Formats: sequence, structure tokens, C-alpha cells
Amino acid sequence: MKRIVTIQDISCIGKCSLTVALPIISAMGIETAIVPTAILSTHTQFQGVTFRDLTDDMEPIKDHWQKEGFGFQAIYTGYLGSERQIALVEDYIKAFKNSDTKVVIDPVMADNGKLYSGFDEHFPEKMAKLCSHADVILPNLSEAALMLGVEYPGEDADPAVTKKLLEGLSKLGAGTIVITGVTLKDGSFGFMGLDVAKKEFFEYGNPKIPYRSHGTGDIFASTFVGGITRGLGTFDALKLAADYVRACIKNTYEDPEHVNYAVNFEAELPWLIQAITK
Repeated sequence: MKRIVTIQDISCIGKCSLTVALPIISAMGIETAIVPTAILSTHTQFQGVTFRDLTDDMEPIKDHWQKEGFGFQAIYTGYLGSERQIALVEDYIKAFKNSDTKVVIDPVMADNGKLYSGFDEHFPEKMAKLCSHADVILPNLSEAALMLGVEYPGEDADPAVTKKLLEGLSKLGAGTIVITGVTLKDGSFGFMGLDVAKKEFFEYGNPKIPYRSHGTGDIFASTFVGGITRGLGTFDALKLAADYVRACIKNTYEDPEHVNYAVNFEAELPWLIQAITK
């Protein structure tokens, strides 16, 4: 069985980070090792969140795994709470990446043009440096603009502006750049990407559903990592991720009993399993 490691926080309630990565990737038939960077009582949409930093545990975990000789087909990072954690993730990549290991970095740090609380103005620069170690990076528009130090273009940015962001991010060193949560020329909603070596742009979208929610980026990234680990090509794995996110949003939008802090990704796991086993 193939194995990946995902490095991000645990929000005990909130359907994001490890609480979506672990079930989604496991459901796709892949052993999912985890490195929790912090434990939060809920995600940060709620007030009064409890927080326990696990930075001091990250290096001993890595050292133990090296002694045991563990290997991974993919290394996937999400929310990292500090510059020190970024440096430790670089150590994980150096320790475990080989020619068969894909590194996927979702530079989770911002929405709506603003950094999440707790990050200073230097954090995007450190995240950009981490992205230089990646095979694929998956920023949203806010994160792309912040890493490049340019003005945030808004969530409905013109596709030509998104292409400029992709070209700028290509200089960081990753082989494939994908900006998620973008509006395409035909009005659909999805992703735009750039294969740096081939200098080829690509995109994919679905009809918009008038519902926005926390955690959809984590669902997208987790599904993508599962897809490429199973052997799908990059574009096919991205398309699978976009279609699964849309199925989760549609299910939530149509569910009168849905919670107001996340999407019903659990209800659509049968769809995902069927999609990868056709």
C-alpha cells in the first residue's frame, strides 16, 4: 500500500486540515501518516479557540521515522503556524524526499487578501521559500498575491491577472503552479495552472454554486494528493479534486440541516470512491 505524510494542524471541530486530509486520503486507499503541528478546539471561525502548539514534537517524530526507515510517496503540507514550523518542514522534505516522492504544498495563510491572525508581514516570504522545494503548489488568489508582494486582485480577478500571478509564482521553483478558487472566462469556478517546464497554462471549472465555506481548499488539496499518489496525471487529479469539492458544496447547499462552518464532505465520500475505481 502506498503511503503519504501530511503535515498540518488538527482542528477538532471544523472539517479542515487533518480532520479532512486523513479520512479523504485514507478513503482513497492510501496509508496516511500525519504530523500534527497544533491542536485547536475548533477552526478559527469560532471565538475563544483553544490552541496547543506541537512544534517541539515535530523534530523527534522525524528522527524516529528516519531510524525506522519509513518512506513516503508524497509529502503534503497545509496550515503551518510559524516560521519555525516552515523550517522543520524543510527538514522533513530533505529527510524523506527521493526521486519517487511528490511534494505538494498548500500555502495556507490567507483569505480575502488578508493574512490569518498570528502571521506577520514576513510570513509570506518564508512560505514562498518553502514552495521552492515543492513539485506542486496550490495557493488561492490571496496567497499568490502575498507571496509575490503584489496587490490582491479580488476573488473575481480577471483570468489575465491570474495568469500573471502564475507566471510570477513560476520563479519560486515548483514544477506546477495551481491557483485555486478562480473565476474563469466562461463564468465557471475552478482552478488555473501552469506547467512550468512546458510553459503551458491549463484550467478547469464547474458552474458556480452560491455557497462559500471554510475548509474547501483542504478538501481540494487532499483529494489532489490522493489522486496523484494513486497514479493519476496532474490535470486529472486536479479535475477530480475540483469535481469532488463541487459535489460536497452541492450536497451542503441542498441540505437544510447542514452546519454553517463546513461542507458535507463525508456524505460524498462514496462519490469519490466510485470516481477513483471506475
